[in-house]
Amino acid sequence: MSKYDPKSLKAEEFINDEEIRETLAWAEANKNNVELIDQILEKARPVKTKTGCVCSGLTHREASLLLACEIPEKIQRMYEIAEEIKLAFYGNRIVIFAPLYLSNYCVNGCLYCPYHLKNKHIARKKLTQEEVRAEVIALQDMGHKRLAIEAGEDPVNNPIEYILDCIKTIYSVHHKNGDIRRVNVNIAATTVENYRKLKEAGIGTYILFQETYHKESYEKLHPTGPKHNYAYHTEAMDRAMEGGIDDVGLGVLFGLELYKYEFAGLIMHAEHLEAVHGVGPHTISVPRVKRADDIDPDMFDNGIDDDTFTKIAACIRLAVPYTGMIVSTRETEQVRQRLLQVGISQVSGASRTSVGGYTHEEREHDTEQFDVSDQRTLDEVVSWLMDSGHIPSFCTACYRAGRTGDRFMALCKSGQILNCCHPNALMTLAEYLEDYASPETKEKGYRMIAEELEKVPNEKVRSIARQNLEDIRNSNRRDFRF
Repeated sequence: MSKYDPKSLKAEEFINDEEIRETLAWAEANKNNVELIDQILEKARPVKTKTGCVCSGLTHREASLLLACEIPEKIQRMYEIAEEIKLAFYGNRIVIFAPLYLSNYCVNGCLYCPYHLKNKHIARKKLTQEEVRAEVIALQDMGHKRLAIEAGEDPVNNPIEYILDCIKTIYSVHHKNGDIRRVNVNIAATTVENYRKLKEAGIGTYILFQETYHKESYEKLHPTGPKHNYAYHTEAMDRAMEGGIDDVGLGVLFGLELYKYEFAGLIMHAEHLEAVHGVGPHTISVPRVKRADDIDPDMFDNGIDDDTFTKIAACIRLAVPYTGMIVSTRETEQVRQRLLQVGISQVSGASRTSVGGYTHEEREHDTEQFDVSDQRTLDEVVSWLMDSGHIPSFCTACYRAGRTGDRFMALCKSGQILNCCHPNALMTLAEYLEDYASPETKEKGYRMIAEELEKVPNEKVRSIARQNLEDIRNSNRRDFRF
C-alpha cells in the first residue's frame, strides 16, 4: 500500500487514500470539539507584522475538521475570517476574465462532459485562426483583458501546435483600445516539453481541474481515452512546473464524489505543490456539476447545496490563504454574491461556453460545455461588483512584470498589494469606464476610483496613479502599471 508523502512525485503518495480516510474519520470524531475548533480558527487568522501580513494557512486535517463542523456560530466565524484573509491579501479587488472555447473535439469518454467522444448529436467545431481573431475582437469590444482558453483533448484536431497558434493570434489582436494581456490555458495534461512550449508562448496560469481525487471514481468517470490515466493527470502540475510554468491552477468538479473527500484531496494537492516547488497553487476554482447536452447532473448523487458550497469556499480560503479563488458563471448571481463574501478573488463575466459563441448575438447551445447560470453582460457584472463594494479589476501587471510564482506570493505576503495591485486595478477600471462602460456604470466607477485612490498608503504611488488616471481619461493613453 502506498504511504502518504507530500514531497513524493507519485500521485498515490501525495494524494493518499488512506491518509484522506483517516483525516475524514478524525474530523468527524472531533467536529464538536469546540476548544480544538477555536484553536484552528485562531491559527487561520491573518497576523499583522511590520512588513505586512502573514497567514499560516491550515493543514488538510485542520481544514477538514472545520468543514465537518456543524456548529452555526463557528461556521459564521469561518466566514468572517475567510473575508478577513481575502481583504488582507487581495483587498476589495475582484479580477475579471472570460473563457474562450477553441474546439470541442475530444477523444475522451468523460461521463460528466458533453464533449465526450460518444456524444454524436453535439455539433463538433474548431475555430480557425480568423475565427479566433473574430472572437478576440468581440471579447475586446466588451472590455476583457484576460482570457482562459479551453479545448477538448484531441491529438489530431487540437495538437499543441494549434493551441500555440491560437495563443499567438490572441496576443496579436489590437482592436481600437483593446488588448488581451494575459492568456491562461485550460487544456488536458501533457508533457514537460509541451508545457515548456506553453511557457515560451507567454501563457499566464496553466489550469487543470482534477475533477475528482478519488482514484476509483476517477477511473469510472473517465472510462476511455488518455484522461483515464489517474496518475498522469494528477501529476500534471509537477510536469508543468518542471517545464517552467510558475503559476498553476487547481480545481475539482464538486458533485462527482463526496465533497469532504474531494476537499481533503484538494488541500493535500496544494500542500504537495508547496512542499515540492516552494509555491502553492496560483488559483483554486470551485466548479459544480451543471446540466449540459447529454448530461444530467442528477445522475451524480453527490450534489452539494448552496450552504455547503459556501462553507467549502470559506474553508479553502482559510487553508490556502494566498491563492486566488475563482467562481465562474456556472453559478447564479445569488451564489456568486455569497461567495464574494468568503474569499473569492476572481470571477468570469459575460461568459459563452460554446465554440465561437462570442461572435453571435444570441447564445448558441449546440456546442456549449455547460449551462451558464449567470448570463449578465460584462457591464452588468462590473456594476454589480461596484454595488457590492468590490473594485472590478482587469489588471495583468504582475504576470507581465515577471511577478509570478514565488515572486507573486512574496508580493502578496509583504502587504504591498495596496501600493501595487490596488492602483493597477483602479487604472484598468478607468480604461474600462472610458472605452466600454454604460454612462451609469461610468459615473459609478469614477466615484469609486476617487474614494479608493485615497486608500493607497504610499504618497508617491498615489500621486503617480492619479496622474495616470488623468491621462487615461483625457489623453487616450492606456496600459499604465506599477
